Amino acid sequence: MAGFKKFLAGYFWLQQQIITILIFLLVVPVTLQIVSRYTELIPRYIWTEEAARFLFIWIISIGSAIAVREQTHFNVDVLPKPKTARGKALAVLAVDLSMLAMAVIFVWYGWEFVKFGYNQTSELTGINMVFIFGSFLLAGVSWVAFIVERTLDNLPVLIGGVNGSR
Repeated sequence: MAGFKKFLAGYFWLQQQIITILIFLLVVPVTLQIVSRYTELIPRYIWTEEAARFLFIWIISIGSAIAVREQTHFNVDVLPKPKTARGKALAVLAVDLSMLAMAVIFVWYGWEFVKFGYNQTSELTGINMVFIFGSFLLAGVSWVAFIVERTLDNLPVLIGGVNGSR
């Protein structure tokens, strides 16, 4: 269990570093689009819009995984606020199970999407589409891993313990 948590902590750190780099990279094509649109300093590059879109897709995919791990994703309170640690763990489990269902859908169809994009390339940037479509698969796998981690953390509380780690 400790090895799994250590691996996920490293994976989470890597995702944070990658999303930071992607956000800085997103500035380049967007700046080129703006400068070329409002001045005559540089020609209007067609590839910038597609590159910005691809970077944005990856930012959303990685950002959603980070939000799942930090529990900062969009959350709607449907159930009453739990008063006990066990009630809170059950509420988290209910939310996690619904997210897990969506994660499994992302993994399943993400894999199909990756296979579909394997023989396709972007016409403007020349990027193989498997690198773009793979973001959905990676998001789903990340969600599953982080949900499993949180469930394992809350398991002692669910089976009668008093402290959960989250």
